[in-house]
Parts: sequence; structure tokens; C-alpha cells
Amino acid sequence: MKISEDKFVALTYDLTVETEQEGERELMERATKEHPLSFIFGMGMMLEAFEKNIEGLIVGDKFSFSLSPEEAYGEYIQENVTELPKKIFEVDGKFDEEKVGEGMTLPMMDTQGNRLMGSVLEVKPDVVVMDFNHPLAGETLYFDGSVIDVHEVTPQEIAEMTREDSACGHCHPDDECGCTDCQ
Repeated sequence: MKISEDKFVALTYDLTVETEQEGERELMERATKEHPLSFIFGMGMMLEAFEKNIEGLIVGDKFSFSLSPEEAYGEYIQENVTELPKKIFEVDGKFDEEKVGEGMTLPMMDTQGNRLMGSVLEVKPDVVVMDFNHPLAGETLYFDGSVIDVHEVTPQEIAEMTREDSACGHCHPDDECGCTDCQ
């Protein structure tokens, strides 16, 4: 069976990005046979360019492709780095040092009520410096992997993958997510 619209797909892959050392790449994410990336093809769970590169593949096929920033998470936008008043991170009048620290990713909401994920770059005396770019913005993504399952989607799989309580929007049967959005 070929990967096509509304098929259940499971993949293993390594996702790498270029490092500052010419010709070298850093592993950013890995999906294994024990914890594959599972999704329903064509439901908008994956990047459109990612799906185009695997469409038509069958179990056992290997793939190797790259996605430019434009095809993936866009360019890095410096204006998406902002300083927020430290007081908005207070709980009972005290700054929450356990949940707000350098390198942490926090769920936030903008003034229009849109949910955003922000990375804490720095905690200063009066402000918290947050980066609202996707962690892989500005990066060319390199995928190398293989197809381990393609089948007609079951009603149970549809229910599991479209649960609204999933942090990333794509739910995995074992509730473990390899999404960079969730890390």
C-alpha cells in the first residue's frame, strides 16, 4: 500500500540541521521503530513539503530529503524575541523560578487569545527575554529514514490522533511525542 490521502503512516527518521562547522550536522530529533512518528497522511498534521516528499512510498522504502526554511518553519525573525515583565510570571506574588528559567519552553497566550510556545532566553532582574520563533526557524531540515507502516486508518487511530488534549495537536498511541513543539 502506498502513502496517500487518509492512510495511517509510521516512519523512522533522523532529523538533522547544519552546524557552524562546514559539512557537519547536528541530530535534532530521532523517531525509532520503538517510538515511530505516526500520523494520518493528508490531515494537516505534518508540514506540507514533508508529506510531498514521502507521498507514494511503501513499507520498506527509504527516504532522504531536505526542507528549506521556507518549506519548514520559516526564517528566524528577530522581532519575535521580546522582553516581558517578570511580574506576569508570578504565582501568589512570587516569581516562579521553577517553571521559568533559561532554556525552558512555556505555553503563552497573545492579546488575541492565540496560544504560542515561547522559549526563555534569559531571566533579567525585571524582565524575561522570550523567543517566539519556532525552535527550528531559519534551519534547513534534513530527513533520513524509512517507512515502517502504511495502512487504512482505523476509527480508533482517527480518535487518538485528533484528540484535542494533545499538547502538539498530533497525538501518539503511547502518548509520547517527538515533536519539537512539545519539547
